[in-house]
Amino acid sequence: MMADGRLIDGSWELTINVTDLDISRTLRVMGDLHIGGVMFRLVEELGTSEIAQDWSDHALWWPSKNMWLTRTRSTLDQYGVHADTILHFTPMHKLLHLHLPDLQFVDLRVNFSVKVFAAVITICKELGIRHPEELSLLKRSSAKDIKKGQKPENKQHIHDEGRDNLNTSTSSQGYNGKMHGTPGTPQQSTMQRAPGTPGNVGTPFNANTPGSMHNLLDASMDGIDATGLAISPVSPTKEVMDELIRPKSFVEKARINAGWLDSSVSLMEQGFRDNDTLLLRYKFLTFYDLNPKYDAIRINQIYSTARWALLTEELDCTEEEMMLFAALQLQAQLQSSVPQPDLYASKEPDDIDAALNELQVSLEGSCIGSHDSDLTSIPELGDYLKYLKPKKFTLKGFKSYWFTFKNTHLCQYSSKDDVNETPLMEVNLRGCEVSSDVNISAAKYSIKLQIPVPEGMSEVWLRCENEQQYSRWMAACRLACKGKTMADSSYESEVASILALLSMQQPTSAAVINPNQADIQPEYFIAPRFLKKFKTKQIAQRILEAHANVSELSLYEAKINYVKAWQALPEFGITYFTVKFRNSKKEELLGIAFNRLIRMDINTGSALKTWRYNSMKSWNINWEVKEMMVQFEEDNLAFYCTCANCKVVHEFIGGYIFCSMRSKESNQSLDEELFHKLTGGWS
Repeated sequence: MMADGRLIDGSWELTINVTDLDISRTLRVMGDLHIGGVMFRLVEELGTSEIAQDWSDHALWWPSKNMWLTRTRSTLDQYGVHADTILHFTPMHKLLHLHLPDLQFVDLRVNFSVKVFAAVITICKELGIRHPEELSLLKRSSAKDIKKGQKPENKQHIHDEGRDNLNTSTSSQGYNGKMHGTPGTPQQSTMQRAPGTPGNVGTPFNANTPGSMHNLLDASMDGIDATGLAISPVSPTKEVMDELIRPKSFVEKARINAGWLDSSVSLMEQGFRDNDTLLLRYKFLTFYDLNPKYDAIRINQIYSTARWALLTEELDCTEEEMMLFAALQLQAQLQSSVPQPDLYASKEPDDIDAALNELQVSLEGSCIGSHDSDLTSIPELGDYLKYLKPKKFTLKGFKSYWFTFKNTHLCQYSSKDDVNETPLMEVNLRGCEVSSDVNISAAKYSIKLQIPVPEGMSEVWLRCENEQQYSRWMAACRLACKGKTMADSSYESEVASILALLSMQQPTSAAVINPNQADIQPEYFIAPRFLKKFKTKQIAQRILEAHANVSELSLYEAKINYVKAWQALPEFGITYFTVKFRNSKKEELLGIAFNRLIRMDINTGSALKTWRYNSMKSWNINWEVKEMMVQFEEDNLAFYCTCANCKVVHEFIGGYIFCSMRSKESNQSLDEELFHKLTGGWS
């Protein structure tokens, strides 16, 4: 025998712990034995010991290297396994406590050996949620963690088919699930299966591909109560409420995002074990193809995401907007106990007619306005608007000017008679930031424009006279910032959407339901800063008055309008990170949205400069210096993320690019390879 434990023939002893049985077995192997052969010999050894069990869900785990040995055709030598190595033979599927967006808990057996992206696809299939690419898993943070912050460990996870010598971070340990089992946790929403059963799948969908229209609710809800996930409890348990994170600043909002898991690495390799708790959350806030027929659970979880973002003050809104949100929530609560129309009962000819109509529109093109409109010219706007360019230390007010809007250009003139003269101001709104400042009771309808200039962003305010004028100009500005004109087919629907939102905020003289019949607990309807401003009875009365405008909505309509109002908020869809740009020692705020990067003031959140994805050439990570690099047509960015692993930032950018490539014409099955290519962090 040689000093390293090998015999003259080159064989050596390999120790394997069988975690299910808490026993060890020693096999005499040689370095050229493949991993599949090791498992086959181990199972044979266990069989001779009269231990009968289904081992099909088991795989080899290397604890000291923090890696799965999943390439069954690779040899021990290729993996670097030697005589002093101790391996574990352990189930790939383990129990995971999932905290859903609506604050409910479910238990699922999840494959801990596949990449997180694949695990989320399987989780969403089990829960009946289409388009799983919009969600991911988030580690739970405590209020103390968010307040103090932690230095990010920018370790690189190397994991793909050609590189399995993983260098992963083991510092992010999973939350131990203290909250699980508290009163209010729906027992019927628990799914537990034995390892190796058919339900424990880590494989892609077959006929019902992820996100396909065939992935119906009842086809994927084996063992889980669909109604409990489609209609959530109004009031979570006190323990759940106490655990909610309520960020007080943009820095604290940024620290929450340090908890996003790496989508290209497995749960085990990121430090999570059996019975850990993780948060299932919407990561990419761009919701594709919402359909009430198939998305009852998905719509409810998105609605709940919006609701708790507002109640925990992750997003700011005005008092009128808050009352509208509360009114829509009340209507959804009232409708949840009323039978809803059966969306599956539509007749087949109606579906065929709808498909034919859609085909006709795609072939002929859609028209805007009346059929007599001239489709050869781009619509224009011309109105007197009040104008203000805010400056520090000035009390200058709004002044009336004549404005025109054509293509994506906004022009300012002293009066209507000067339209043939050189404009006082001409701005291309492509790439600008557009937000609203509306107070219906005060008849204030303002549009805030932040326009890119060499020094950063220049702010301009436009004030309209009424709702109709505001809706037309706001819709034009929103399309222009995306590079679209009023000739786009979405212009009229954008105008209608703005008017509908404004109509729901109109003050009413009386409530349509008796205050004694409504169960309104203000803390579950209104953000804390408004609770301090009004008494409980005043809040209830305000909510009931606002409810009069939405009392005719169905459950689906109430939730969808809640989501639309949430999407209309200026801060919607921006994920924050604290960064240090190259050659700068100052910590700054970076916002990532579905279509742009925003350099922001770390104290106020004001946009300082914007870069659109449509002008982006490349994005990658320099792992040696832990620096994120983004190349645009007009500029290059290089920064170090101070609140999270730089891979998290890279994944947000690549993930939004991936989501933007979805279309009804393309195959609805998810291209996992493309997702990892866009989010992997390699140049």
